[in-house]
Amino acid sequence: MKTISSGNQPRPEQTLSSHTLSKNLLIAVDDSNESVRAVQYVGTLLRDSRDVNVTLFHVLNPMPRELMEHGGSEDPETEHRLGEQLRKDQDEWVRAEGALEYPILVNALEQLGQTGFPLDHVTLKLGHERDIADSILDEAKAGGYGTIVLSPHGPPGTKRLFSNRITDRLLRDLSGVVVWVLS
Repeated sequence: MKTISSGNQPRPEQTLSSHTLSKNLLIAVDDSNESVRAVQYVGTLLRDSRDVNVTLFHVLNPMPRELMEHGGSEDPETEHRLGEQLRKDQDEWVRAEGALEYPILVNALEQLGQTGFPLDHVTLKLGHERDIADSILDEAKAGGYGTIVLSPHGPPGTKRLFSNRITDRLLRDLSGVVVWVLS
């Protein structure tokens, strides 16, 4: 695993070798200016690389505790009904929260497009399982990404997707993946 941080970022005009970049790249985004800058940096760096596919990935806020479990029942029929209702409530929450936060992905897509990166090579995805680090880890493994791009810091008052704790966990738990930490 290789980490590129702000101190040793390659300049956009540098050519990356196939060992440094996979064709499938995941950019984890939030609503911070740092995240926008990371998207713009990657777009500028890779806009002429027509064989690169980018997934812009945003993790929703944590699901409310009351939607995590229903309390249970000893009656199997009641237990089944409670479980079905809980799944419906969870699905509704994910749809509603996704609608509220989808503009974060749209903004990232617009920023990427402004760099000249081909938008037909971009996928937008929302994560919502467990916590932020778990969601990114799950998507990284399921999507077969060779490169993950993170922006670790957001200014006070914004929804911060990445804290040092999350970045450290991803660096520790991802193997066989290049991780760029851009700040």
